[in-house]
Amino acid sequence: MESVQQAWRRRYPLGRQAARRNYLEALRYSLPGGLWDRPTGPDISMWPGLPYALCFLEWEARYPHEWTRHAKSWGTKESLIRDVAAAHHDETVRRKLVELIETIVQRPYRCKDREYVRVARAVDSRDLRSRLERAACADNPWAQRHARYVLWLLDRPEVPNTRHVWQTWLAAHPERKHQLM
Repeated sequence: MESVQQAWRRRYPLGRQAARRNYLEALRYSLPGGLWDRPTGPDISMWPGLPYALCFLEWEARYPHEWTRHAKSWGTKESLIRDVAAAHHDETVRRKLVELIETIVQRPYRCKDREYVRVARAVDSRDLRSRLERAACADNPWAQRHARYVLWLLDRPEVPNTRHVWQTWLAAHPERKHQLM
């Protein structure tokens, strides 16, 4: 049985059908579209598109306004963060993820940033902790607060990273209470 969408597409002029096919083909080779048809499975570390996924996350972290204008996809961001947090990566990718976390804690909160705690827990290391400790001592009040919170969670792997935990942590640290995530 033909779906309603198929029936409508059949009525498109041939030029419009070709334009749609070309658009879908181009989408496969752009961000975020090229990240959507990734094979499912828990091990993103073996996926050849991993460098593009890291590029997508870094673009959002370093150039949020441009990313929002050209490639905004919060669901893609969230699923990629969760996937890279679950995989066992080689040292090059781990270093890239540590740099990404350092960048994230130094900027104001953006949608789905809380998910980066998963990545921090997955790549926890002396290097990550020293970067977070430097951020916790920075002049940037957001970096101070966010880095201390991530360090606190790293020391407590059993504590979930929820909005309630964040608000409870802020309440326990009144000097940081005035700015919420």
